[in-house]
Amino acid sequence: MPDGCGDIDRGKSDSALATTWLDLRILATSDLHMQVLSYDYYADKAGGQPGMARISSLIDIRRKEARNCLLFDNGDTFQGTPMGDFLARSPAGTSHPAIEAMNILGYDAAALGNHDFNYGLRYLRALTSKARFPFLAANLHVRNGPGFKPYTILRRNLIDRSGIEHQLSIGVIGLLPPQTAAWDTQLAGQVECLDILETAQRILPRIKAEGADIIIALAHSGIESIASGPGSENAAAALAAVPQIDVVIAGHAHQVFPGPDIAARPGIDPVLGALSGKPAVMPGFGGSHLGRIDLRLCRKRGQGWQVSGFLTRAEAVPQDMPVDRRIMATASAAHHATRRRLGGRVGHSSSAIFSHGALLGADPGLRLINMAQMWYIRQRLSRGRNRDIPVLSAAAPYRAGGRGGPNFYTDIPAGPLRLRNLSDLYCFPNRICALKITGAQLTDWLERTASLFRRVSPGQKDVPLIDPDFPAYNFDLISGISWQVDLSRPARFHADGRLADPAAFRVTRLRHRGRAVDPDEAFILATNSFRLSACGLFEDLTRQCELLYEGQAHTTDILRNYVRQRRHVAMQERGNWQFVRMPGTTALFRTGPGVLKHLHALIRHHGRAIEALGRAEDGFLRLRLHL
Repeated sequence: MPDGCGDIDRGKSDSALATTWLDLRILATSDLHMQVLSYDYYADKAGGQPGMARISSLIDIRRKEARNCLLFDNGDTFQGTPMGDFLARSPAGTSHPAIEAMNILGYDAAALGNHDFNYGLRYLRALTSKARFPFLAANLHVRNGPGFKPYTILRRNLIDRSGIEHQLSIGVIGLLPPQTAAWDTQLAGQVECLDILETAQRILPRIKAEGADIIIALAHSGIESIASGPGSENAAAALAAVPQIDVVIAGHAHQVFPGPDIAARPGIDPVLGALSGKPAVMPGFGGSHLGRIDLRLCRKRGQGWQVSGFLTRAEAVPQDMPVDRRIMATASAAHHATRRRLGGRVGHSSSAIFSHGALLGADPGLRLINMAQMWYIRQRLSRGRNRDIPVLSAAAPYRAGGRGGPNFYTDIPAGPLRLRNLSDLYCFPNRICALKITGAQLTDWLERTASLFRRVSPGQKDVPLIDPDFPAYNFDLISGISWQVDLSRPARFHADGRLADPAAFRVTRLRHRGRAVDPDEAFILATNSFRLSACGLFEDLTRQCELLYEGQAHTTDILRNYVRQRRHVAMQERGNWQFVRMPGTTALFRTGPGVLKHLHALIRHHGRAIEALGRAEDGFLRLRLHL
């Protein structure tokens, strides 16, 4: 990745100004997501992201190069792999390898991320209490019981270029997306999450007043515009413009900065690695990169310490980087226990389960999830006034490439189904819910998912099909109905749920059991707790629907129980939706190269010709779809 370098020296001699110079290296990780050992639990083999065990070795190398060094983490540490799920269900007091690893590495402070709350507030409190460093969340207010520190001031003895020791006070504030409380419905009534900028502007003067020489913002927030509005999820660029802040560590978006992931915009320099002229870094996810900011600090006679120059880098962690045996040892017990649990056999599948065609509706795994959800909700609502209403089911892919890369797909061969396979299909601790929904609301739901596709005019050739700003987890496959999507019409919604074109309607021929769906017809839609949260695209729609069921059972448990009861599962190959035909028109679809062994199944689902065009530079395979 490119380096960034900023310099604001005034050009006068040291002796004239009696200037003291001091160099400080800041190292940062973010979005580790329980990638401790660089192990793919779904495939049961070594691989995947470098993880803590490998980035630890790089941290040691970069630390030894610097006379003065601080280490921070930027949140989303404890959720993301089956090991994290296993530990969250283990008895209280069980050793947690992520916390132990961070203690071994000697982190100075860490921010909390939104996914750190996925296992509940009580669990997170117990976990962070074992850390030998503070976890920070300035804009999170816990209504009952102890909360988390908003900031800390680190008093560190640092050595200047002349070898003289100075005590510096480094203020560190932690901030996370204000949507955190809404995204996790189990937090309802327990916490309140405030605006990032408003919180920073209120607290930063206090940190300065307590003697902070410089202030570092650990912002579990992405980099978008420096003009972010109230309640912005990705406010790191706007945060950097706050005068008291000297350094920004960004995260949440799983991107790399400085680097090509983020385009240059006013106040955002992806080459220099600067936001509003201040050093900033975003170090990927899963231990893929180590953020590094080298600060040159100066103190002139009668003045305080100031940043006079900087060099930023997001350094990729080599896959052959040696593992840290200390981290391996501390994670060994949890690792082997997780593998033993995931190895348990729960059933058998007559067909392969793969997600390479999920965004085309060809995803046997999503159909299996939908079958399990319908089975469960039918049982729960079999009595009462809603027992005769048809039950539908919605599920979205979680492993569909994107920022996870060309190998970030589910690929389970036909045969035995083990717990690791089911964890692969559903990797978030969501809970099952059911809504009462009308035919008109069902159409609206499908219009939102169909907004994932770019517009394609009849006769156009090789138009990129997918809008890259539309996350795959917002693309629901709904079982129990059939429909078509007309790509010649514009998208009705933006990715964040705002109405893009009130006159646009892409969804046509919506059918239930072969009959056209009436706008006033009633259905029950099985879905998950995330859809009920303030999750942008569906937020205003789900509020209009009657909530019939909100249980405590996790979708992963329901899926496991369903497969165990059925023992043998078979998913139909033909999908329940297609694109409206457009003769002489083609579109390009990017997916993982693993799709090649499933290409015939994908063609059967699509119902038209598909050509493989070869790999792009980033490793994804390009397919040409004949529409």
